Amino acid sequence: SENPSVTLFREYLRIDTVHPKPDYDAAIQFLERVGTDLGLACQKVEVCQGRVVLILTWQGTNPRLRSILLNSHTDVVPVFEEHWTYPPFEAVKDSQGNIYARGAQDMKCVSIQYLEAVRRLKTEGKSFARTIHLTFVPDEEVGGHKGMEMFVQRPEFKALNVGFAMDEGLASPSDTFSVFYGERSPWWIKVKCMGSPGHGSRFISNTAAEKMHKVINSFLAFRESEKQRLKSDSSLTLGDVTSLNMTMLEGGVSFNVVPSEMAASFDIRIPPTVDLKAFEEQVATWCRGAGDGVTYEFHQKCMDQHTTSTEESDPWWKAFSGVCRDMKLQLKLEIFPAATDSRYIRAVRHPAIGFSPMNRTPVLLHDHNEFLNEQVFLRGIEIYARLLTALASVPPLPAEG
Repeated sequence: SENPSVTLFREYLRIDTVHPKPDYDAAIQFLERVGTDLGLACQKVEVCQGRVVLILTWQGTNPRLRSILLNSHTDVVPVFEEHWTYPPFEAVKDSQGNIYARGAQDMKCVSIQYLEAVRRLKTEGKSFARTIHLTFVPDEEVGGHKGMEMFVQRPEFKALNVGFAMDEGLASPSDTFSVFYGERSPWWIKVKCMGSPGHGSRFISNTAAEKMHKVINSFLAFRESEKQRLKSDSSLTLGDVTSLNMTMLEGGVSFNVVPSEMAASFDIRIPPTVDLKAFEEQVATWCRGAGDGVTYEFHQKCMDQHTTSTEESDPWWKAFSGVCRDMKLQLKLEIFPAATDSRYIRAVRHPAIGFSPMNRTPVLLHDHNEFLNEQVFLRGIEIYARLLTALASVPPLPAEG
């Protein structure tokens, strides 16, 4: 009696694509099977060894027009099974219809919703002027560096002739649906402090630890100020402020030796409203203020701050928002607080919206007992079917002749 779309979703959830050894081959075989069943053209692009992007294509009646891109990633984050009520790769459905599995929200639901929306439209005999491409990419959960970041630079991506892209968003515990039109820039900074070494019994001057103390104080004081700014202004969301967390601390060789070097690593996420050059100068000032021998280096430094238009004059947004109005979906426009593959799509100048149609659902991505209710999942298929109909029917734009 289970809806076939739900059965397919649960089958996909049972494929173990968890890091550090995701079974990408099994996922690609499954998705290719579904795509073939739907009569979609299949293309596989190996962006680097062992990292394949699968492209499924529903050809439009006017291939010259720019296409609609539906992107999702196949990998999921690790689990701590002892904290799960049900095994995280068995896709158990409880009596309330909640489906428990790693990837239930992030983001295997969206992959299947795309496919099942296409199935519904093809079954209804629909066809559209614009081509619809579905891309399934690896390694998003570890930064996308061997996935979408490489793919957008390849001729196979350029050949997709993308006009508008959709990618993942977040669940929303309220009645509203979150829509993300931009992302914060992730900066990963490692600060190194050099100082005088010596015996642990003495008051050594100019130690690495004293400098590190000043560095940490400066960074965390800024963190507290941004935290308070978010707390004191109800109009702000997490994506509107700069988050900063110290994530690693290194140094020392023995209890009785004052080390000559210490290092601290910081994960910083910066909204598009912040001047990135000015922010880096602030980081440099904090380091200079800690004393001599204090340096910093970037392990990730995203400088792209492109956002997607949400003006009603924009034809893509007009199509998207029009469907949401017709379906009485209440939207909340936000800057995505973390990072998704959308940032690579926007960086090559394509508009992209982050949207996972999951309202009245707790945000459980990367959390224990990640689940999605089957009725919310099925409603998402209906939403995507309506969105695809509108987006793939956007009239030719001036640049398209």
